[in-house]
Amino acid sequence: MDLSSPFESSSVEETIEAGFELGKQLRLGDVVCLEGDLGAGKTHFVKGVASFFGIAPESVSSPTYTLIHEYSGKLPVYHFDCYRLKSEQEALEIGAEEYFYGEGVCLVEWPEIIDSLIPEEAIRVHISHVSDSKRSIHIHQKQHE
Repeated sequence: MDLSSPFESSSVEETIEAGFELGKQLRLGDVVCLEGDLGAGKTHFVKGVASFFGIAPESVSSPTYTLIHEYSGKLPVYHFDCYRLKSEQEALEIGAEEYFYGEGVCLVEWPEIIDSLIPEEAIRVHISHVSDSKRSIHIHQKQHE
């Protein structure tokens, strides 16, 4: 799967596969921002990334009410959902910056809510509805040195 150009996903499985493919390219300290409407498939994408790191996809769920889920795999995976945050201050209070510059991979849903806290080199993934069963996925990656 070529992640360098936009592509369409026709199923949940293809969205998970796209996440898995991105997972292959992630390194310690990477931050991935997942943007898109409610129901676009952000959490399914996270399931794919997590599965690359040896985390069972069925154990991944949206942390909407807890704000962050921590998963142990080949690398720690930190899954944020900022949808319910009222301010960047709340993100600071849960230690978001420590995660962003810590010892794992961070996946952040609704990053625009805490945009000034997101590292400049973060990878941006935008998932949008094309139809009920299709999604368009755009990945804007930083270049690893």
